Amino acid sequence: MFQSKIKTIFLSLSAIILAGSLITFPKESLEASIRGLNMWWEIVFPSLLPFFIVSEMLIGFGVVKFIGVLLEPLMRPLFRVPGVGGFVWAMGMASGFPAGAKLTARLRQEGQLTQIEAERLVSFTNSSNPLFIFGAVAVGFFHNPHLGVILALAHYLGNICVGIIMRFYGSETPDKGKDKQGKFIVKTALSALHQTRLKDKRPIGKLLGDAVNSSIQTLLMVGGFIILFSVINKLLFLLHITGALAKGFDLIFSFLSFPDILSIPFISGLFEITMGSDLTSRVQEATLLQQAIITSFILGFSGFSVQAQVASILAQAGIRFKPFFFARILQGIFASVFALILWKPIYIRFYQTEHPSNAIPVGFFGEESWLHSYFQKLMELGPLITIISLCIYVLILYSRLRKSY
Repeated sequence: MFQSKIKTIFLSLSAIILAGSLITFPKESLEASIRGLNMWWEIVFPSLLPFFIVSEMLIGFGVVKFIGVLLEPLMRPLFRVPGVGGFVWAMGMASGFPAGAKLTARLRQEGQLTQIEAERLVSFTNSSNPLFIFGAVAVGFFHNPHLGVILALAHYLGNICVGIIMRFYGSETPDKGKDKQGKFIVKTALSALHQTRLKDKRPIGKLLGDAVNSSIQTLLMVGGFIILFSVINKLLFLLHITGALAKGFDLIFSFLSFPDILSIPFISGLFEITMGSDLTSRVQEATLLQQAIITSFILGFSGFSVQAQVASILAQAGIRFKPFFFARILQGIFASVFALILWKPIYIRFYQTEHPSNAIPVGFFGEESWLHSYFQKLMELGPLITIISLCIYVLILYSRLRKSY
């Protein structure tokens, strides 16, 4: 009871301080809000919407169940999750935050995952997508596409390590899929696909409408969190709370021989990864390796903004948030360590030689690449795609409300 009262007082005071800060700094709050809105409707909404819609349709058509049966022999012994986790993992890496949480919650609601399995799965299937790591962070902030190789390798290797460690989380060990292995696994997978499609009796038009409706609702929620945390991050800086929190990390940074000035970008990154990565790239006093280590931790930790989005999605499916938060700390640490380990054998060896003829290619992500051009086009056309999608969503919603009356 006492802890509950303390929590109530803390939350109430936080809300009062936030409201007072909005009144005290209206101009700065508006600018931060517009920055978060621009990020959402230029990049996040148009890049995630197709993945969300297609994923919903693949689940409805039974394709995910088909993939799950095929991947059962890999995902079950390695991560102690069903084979459908392989689909979530791939889509999470391809589309980025918070796709892994969205798909995990959806499969949990479908009954394809137990609570423990869902908590294991969501811990390692939420990651930054390659376009963000290479296009926004490496090229956009650091102006160095080669750095993207280190950041991406550290990030995804950290993800795998988190998944392996989280396999020991929980005591539930259901033995599903054991009879599905062997030479008839493809036949079993095809049968599962067909049976899943038969159980979902929605016509294609209804299924597509539900996919669009669910996806846009999720992205509207994501947009709200992005705008909110963009404002909170700015207000914390204006109230000198960021600086005060950074003082607590000065000792740690000094012990690691990092410049103290990195502490403020680090704290900003704990709240929002884009701003934290941008500020880290601007610290001239730090070496590129130090910047890469801090950025790797920020990308792995994901920031409280992304974590709030995930928490909201998980709550709808009865999945606990604590294992996910613990996994984010683990991934931040793993990603930082991998950035340090891979620096000399990859970055120094391939990209800091006079004639790097055997360098790992980054042609897909360089400043002149088609993927970087796609990223720039996305920022230009993103608002138009967002507005058209929202109009379609309103029409679908209006049509359904009209039929219900």
